[in-house]
Amino acid sequence: MAQNFSRKTITEFVITGFDTFEKPMAVGIAIFVVYMLVMLANFANICFIMLDQRLHQPMYLFICNLAIVDMLYCTSSCPTMISVLVVGYKTISYAPCVLQMFVFGLGFVMELFTISVMAFDRLIAIVNPLRYRSILTNYRSVLLTFLLWILGSATMAVLPATILPLPFCYSTLKFMFCDYGSVVRATCVDPNLYFDLMSVLTSVVLFGTFGFICGSYIRIVSVVVKMASNGGKQKVFHTCFSHLIVVICYYGPSFIITVLTRVGVALTLEERHGLRLGTILGPSLVNPFIYCFRTKEIRSKILKMVSKVEPAE
Repeated sequence: MAQNFSRKTITEFVITGFDTFEKPMAVGIAIFVVYMLVMLANFANICFIMLDQRLHQPMYLFICNLAIVDMLYCTSSCPTMISVLVVGYKTISYAPCVLQMFVFGLGFVMELFTISVMAFDRLIAIVNPLRYRSILTNYRSVLLTFLLWILGSATMAVLPATILPLPFCYSTLKFMFCDYGSVVRATCVDPNLYFDLMSVLTSVVLFGTFGFICGSYIRIVSVVVKMASNGGKQKVFHTCFSHLIVVICYYGPSFIITVLTRVGVALTLEERHGLRLGTILGPSLVNPFIYCFRTKEIRSKILKMVSKVEPAE
């Protein structure tokens, strides 16, 4: 028979999502290495953009914001997973758990919002190239980014708002960190209503932003088809290719998880955790390298810096 605890009784949770792993230390070290690469690569991208006045343009401001979001998204979950796997510290206090749940959700939503606004940037640049600088100024880009952060925070405020009033019956979380689903399962109420709420919210954001991106690229394609110059078409392709890779990296794993969940495919705990880790670390690691090596200005800056480093005698 389940014990009934009041919410005030639960002061900390025990994370048990990794208990079935055979080699937790190896997994933890792998996550740590990838996490450090994510942080260093994205921080370098931010520095390249902020320190070069020529890169203070809307597209690069959005790239900079995406790097910040990537760092936030990974930091909201990876340190907890690393401490569980490497150090063996499995407990997390109630307040930090709720905060982690909110920040992780905010990171997920902001990833989608940022990718969408980058699609909007490419749309304006290709459809209205002569008016691009007057339509999308730096001020408007920063303002748009600020409004997206407010919208994302307001959207994800639903998570703590629905969790805080609930009583808890269990102090264990059967996941890798404090995500909404695992916290709801620890309460004394029927979780299905809350799962449905989260499913609707996630679907609206996921499919809404993806629909906007698809609509933007349909409009871009319609403009490209009318171009007479092959050189112009290649330039558009080069401009959009980096963003398309990012879209695939983010939406691909998310759609796979959504489809597998809806179809009812039975996955092992390790497989579910592997897919979730892929959605967190994969895109955040790929992102900065895509923009470093495919964006001419950033690539030229890196090559210039490397060429100035003289080999030691």
